[in-house]
Amino acid sequence: MTPHVVLLGPDLFAAFNDFARALKQCGARVTGVGATPKARLRAGLARHLDTWIEVPSPFDGAAVAAAVASRTKNRPVDRLETVEERLVEAAAEARQRLRLPGLTPEAARLCRDKTAMKEALRRAGLPCADYAAAASLAELAAFVERTGYPVIVKPRAGLGSQQTYRVDDRVVLERAARAHRLGDGGEPVAVEEFVEGHEGFYDTLSIDGEPRLEFISHYYPSVLEALSDRRVAPQIAATNRVELASYDELRAIGRRVIRALGLGTTATHMEWFFGPKGLKISEIGARPPGERLWDLYCSGNDLDLYREWANALVHGRVEVTPSRRLATGSVQVRPPRQGRVDGYRGLDRVRARCSGCIWAHELPPPGRRTVPIEKGYLANTWFRLRHPDYDELRRMMDFVGATLRVRVTD
Repeated sequence: MTPHVVLLGPDLFAAFNDFARALKQCGARVTGVGATPKARLRAGLARHLDTWIEVPSPFDGAAVAAAVASRTKNRPVDRLETVEERLVEAAAEARQRLRLPGLTPEAARLCRDKTAMKEALRRAGLPCADYAAAASLAELAAFVERTGYPVIVKPRAGLGSQQTYRVDDRVVLERAARAHRLGDGGEPVAVEEFVEGHEGFYDTLSIDGEPRLEFISHYYPSVLEALSDRRVAPQIAATNRVELASYDELRAIGRRVIRALGLGTTATHMEWFFGPKGLKISEIGARPPGERLWDLYCSGNDLDLYREWANALVHGRVEVTPSRRLATGSVQVRPPRQGRVDGYRGLDRVRARCSGCIWAHELPPPGRRTVPIEKGYLANTWFRLRHPDYDELRRMMDFVGATLRVRVTD
């Protein structure tokens, strides 16, 4: 019988189209669930769906389960999945109500609640920063009294770096408390000691809790540093040296994190730091990374990772081995301020230096409004490059960041 997979929330971003496409290519029947009316679905998504179930909110797991049960009586569902961070818990609740395999509500909560996650990691003997939950300015201050400045304040169930603050003094601590409305009806936050060091991530496609495909990437500089200064041209570099001994500790700890949190057949995205205190785990999500980072892995490893994700769900296996042929990276060049793009300086030099290595890019045309840098690494002007040598890839990305300038007018 044809496997039947329900995909929750694929209408939220165009980047999710490839997940529906991959499920169809693996022979699955695909039912999409979301709040968008069927007539307004993107063509790139609609053509890969066999059925669409409209719900008032995809964030209501009970309602999603009821709608799926009602609309699929004659076509039993084998799996219910999501690739959207904010829907992980709703999908787990719906899955439990429908008695389907996959991430449990308990595991989903650990992947979303940063404080609960770190408690579970500590119990498993895994290295992570000191942490606490805080519901008031007084509780934030008590944590600082214990650990000292700087600290990081962020939502317990936040997405990426959104509403994340590095706090170096009392003024910024109070600002973070106000931003999160602590003591004024806001949700408790996670507060952690600041871990000095280099930042990166370890991504997997895991089956039954065991990574079958592994990828390692690096941030240059750290995310918070990049967000604090638009003069920075931030980079993400996916290494093709994953099997080197220097990554053995990271890979071993990443595997332990996946097992400790009860993550089964799923994509995972784990952020880490390495510095004077050694390797520290920041957090992990049971989903693919954002910013279309899987495209870096596909380009550098001669594979379709979306297809292998679908293979894992539908058939319980992957069918490829990463080639590690190319290191790949993404570099963003920010406009100096908000306004309208007026042109570029240094573009010809960038194209000459990186000839043959640029495989994707975005150059907003003159007249287009700039986008706030908080929107991520694929906003405004960016280039994606690839090269067999990781160090040469980094040199090219450094050249792009140092050479290209975006001219802006009001």
